[in-house]
Parts: sequence; structure tokens; C-alpha cells
Amino acid sequence: MTRALLLPNPDDPRLTEAVTGVDHTGARVEIRVPVERALTLYLNAQEIVTMMTINDHPEYLALGYLLNQNMLKPDDVVTEVEYDEDLQVVVVRTERGTNFEQKLKKKTLTSGCAQGTAFGDLMEALEGVALPQAELRTSWLYQMTHAINTTPSLYLTAGAIHGCVLCVRGEPVCYMEDVGRHNAVDKIAGWMYREAIDPADKIFYTTGRLTSEMVIKTVRMGIPILVSRSGFTAWGVELARQVGLTLVGRAKGKRFIALAGEERIIFDQDLAFVADESQRARRKGADDD
Repeated sequence: MTRALLLPNPDDPRLTEAVTGVDHTGARVEIRVPVERALTLYLNAQEIVTMMTINDHPEYLALGYLLNQNMLKPDDVVTEVEYDEDLQVVVVRTERGTNFEQKLKKKTLTSGCAQGTAFGDLMEALEGVALPQAELRTSWLYQMTHAINTTPSLYLTAGAIHGCVLCVRGEPVCYMEDVGRHNAVDKIAGWMYREAIDPADKIFYTTGRLTSEMVIKTVRMGIPILVSRSGFTAWGVELARQVGLTLVGRAKGKRFIALAGEERIIFDQDLAFVADESQRARRKGADDD
């Protein structure tokens, strides 16, 4: 049962700043751009990583990062998540010791646009995976993408940012943004952990590419369906097929392509009643990488 609705706040003055320049005609212009900040994450007494982030939900980002790196187990008891805004530090404390030492020995640089780093064996997340049975109705898909594309967000306001959205049927329930898609997905993972959200009936949407990293993180969260307005990588498709994840990409207007788990899709929407994506409806910035 979903207990909360969390949406972007593009009016938060901490998240963007005004910058002046010239446009293609030479005229002076002022635009708003996202603000990046460094956030250092500690697990108990161990420094783990420093991330570049817009830093709107540092506690969720910290928890989600540790969960998706397998440094924090779903059954670990988190006793405290402490954020110090002045020091730009977040500390996650647990009741029992964690296995971060082993994970830190093995690093893989991922394809994330903000240079994400995955610790440990990437394939470890896929061992023995059994994703929930679920369905994806095309009517939900079109309702969901329309709602996301018209929700006020930093992406619409300033561009140069990625969004990830957790949905139930056609309704967004948690929408996170950040300079890297891996940060946005980690924030949703942290929110799900804190709110005890059941992933079985959820759909995960991202503005970024459907890479191996995105597939692995979606699987780690236990979500059976992953959708993007962007494209695929070969390894992302291979891994999705291996674990039975429904993988839908290039979802724009009435068009989409499913390259894995297509047996979950129910084609219940009459396409005559679905509009093609107009220039006005396109998300500002076209940062679909």
C-alpha cells in the first residue's frame, strides 16, 4: 500500500540558480540551471563515497545508494540517518556491522552520466532473482507518460537533469530528479525502504538510457517493469531478458518498443485516442542520455 505522494519542487530556490548569457541571435538571456553540490556518505564510521547531487533528499539518496550497492541489506536495522547541511555529510548508522569493506575492494565504473560507481560484483544482484508477476496495460503506460511529461519539475524548468518516477498503474507516486539518473533511482530506493513500499505492482520510469546499471538497480528494488523515453544498451537488454524484467524503451507519444518481458504487456488502449508527442509536450532540454 502506497502511503505518500512525493513530487519535484521546481520552486525550491536551493535547486537552481539564474545564469545570464546570449542566445543564437546574440540577445542577452537569463536561464535557470540546476545547482550541483558534493555530498559525502558515511556508513557507520566508514567514508563510502562523495557524490555530486542537487541534494534535495540526502537521506533517501544515502539509503538508496547503500541498498543498491548491496552494502545495506533490506533486513538491516537503520538506527539513524543524520544529515549535516553545513558539512554536506550524511551518515547512515546500523544496528549491526555491515560488509562495506569487501564491497569497496571491487569497483566497476558504470555508464551513468555523472560517473556512477557500482561496488562489488554487478551480477551478484541477479543471482536467484524471481521478479513478481505483474502486468503492464498500454492504457496505464500512456496515462503514466502523459502525467510525467506534464508534472512541474526541474527538468521542465531548467533541463540538464534526469528524472525517475515510481508509478502504480498509470499514476506517479514518487518522482525524483538529479544530475545523474543513478542518483534519482537511488533516492526512490531509499524512499521505498523508509516507507516500506511493496514493489510487486510498481512500474519504474526513467528519462535516461536503459543500461545494465538501470536494469540491475530496478531488479534489486524488486520492481518488475522498467520504462524509458530513451533507448537501450545491448547488455541492459540481455540482463533484462535473463531475469524476466519487462523492458520498454523509446516511449514517446503513442510509440514504444519492448525488448524484454513483453508477455506482461496487455494492449488495451485504442491508439486512435492517443496523441503523438507534440513539441510543446516534449520535456525541456532533451537530456535523454
